[in-house]
Amino acid sequence: MRIALFSDNFYPELSGISDSVIALAQELAKRGHYVDFYVPKYSKADYAMVGVPVKEIELGQKIRVIRFFSFPYRTGTGQGRLVIPIGLRAFKIFRSKPDVIHTQLFFGVGLEALFAARILRKPVIGTNHTSLKEFLKYSPVHFSWLDLLILKYMNWYYERCELVTAPSQQILDQMMEIGFDMAPGKMNARILSNPVVLPGLVSKEERIALREEFGFSGPTIMYAGRFAREKNIDVLLASIAVIKKTIPDIILVLAGNGLIKNELEDLAMHLGIENNIRYLGVLSKPELGKLYAAADVCATASTSEAQSMTMLEAMAYGLPMVGVDTPGLREHINDQNGRLAKPNDPESLAREIIAVLKDEVLHKRLSDGGIAFAKQFSAESIAKEWEAVYSEVIRSYAKRTR
Repeated sequence: MRIALFSDNFYPELSGISDSVIALAQELAKRGHYVDFYVPKYSKADYAMVGVPVKEIELGQKIRVIRFFSFPYRTGTGQGRLVIPIGLRAFKIFRSKPDVIHTQLFFGVGLEALFAARILRKPVIGTNHTSLKEFLKYSPVHFSWLDLLILKYMNWYYERCELVTAPSQQILDQMMEIGFDMAPGKMNARILSNPVVLPGLVSKEERIALREEFGFSGPTIMYAGRFAREKNIDVLLASIAVIKKTIPDIILVLAGNGLIKNELEDLAMHLGIENNIRYLGVLSKPELGKLYAAADVCATASTSEAQSMTMLEAMAYGLPMVGVDTPGLREHINDQNGRLAKPNDPESLAREIIAVLKDEVLHKRLSDGGIAFAKQFSAESIAKEWEAVYSEVIRSYAKRTR
């Protein structure tokens, strides 16, 4: 089948959504399907921000990338792009004759997906990746009436899809809370995870060599992702100041970039932990894999996660995960693969990290548990699920519109 994937963010923007849809597309292509991406066009500065050449990402012969003209839009990554929906792009999409349209976000590109679905008379599946209530708390423009309007718009958008999916129950619950309702005759919403590309086993000797390559001399915590306020990296930094009292040579490695990097550097100086922090910038997938293999713990203080791709990738490499007790993380972090701390509480986060670092038996148990847990989210198994979902939606739509 030919699948049209629409997303308001994509390569080269730092985005778990981008990573997950690329992994899905590549696995679907392996299974014989064709995938067309419809995504924003990025500027030279956006490519420079993550240190990659200004050229299209190569994903294989069965995957095409079609870019829409876009404007810069301020987001935490500093790379956000806004596509103005005009509806006429459906005629361009018509030439590819998609069997199903799959939209990832509900902004400009997402609206183009709805327009195309109506004009081409094709079923559209909407995936909601975002815990929008949490993200709105960090919006620079914050009014209760505006937040409600945005949430209502989100529901309006997804109610026009044949099927709605989310990577966690938390997202569907939030949508229901504000009145999400499937129209009569439509399929129900369901949970369907984002995919993770599983690594091969990493030996103890390889881990030691990688630690030497990175220059990690002490216990090492890692965070990978965008430097944005909703990620609560300031809480993570504050926890390092607490941990340092017990483990003086503690190292926190930050992989990524974003608009608040200078603020984080200033905070580290203020906390007296600047020598305990390493900034690695944006890493390629192979380099990020090396970091997972070299670190001791992966940690996040973010309260906005629905399903963190970093979290699942870290588990796949055998890293115990320490997060905060919020619905999105609680669905994936349990006593078999990690620890949960109180949200917005550096002392609590520090206690959990110290417990994992100090107890070798616990660390090994959580490491093994994470590897086992991550296997259910392999790109191969998730692509099989999507393959079945696409076929089901196509049949259901054809029957309903006959």
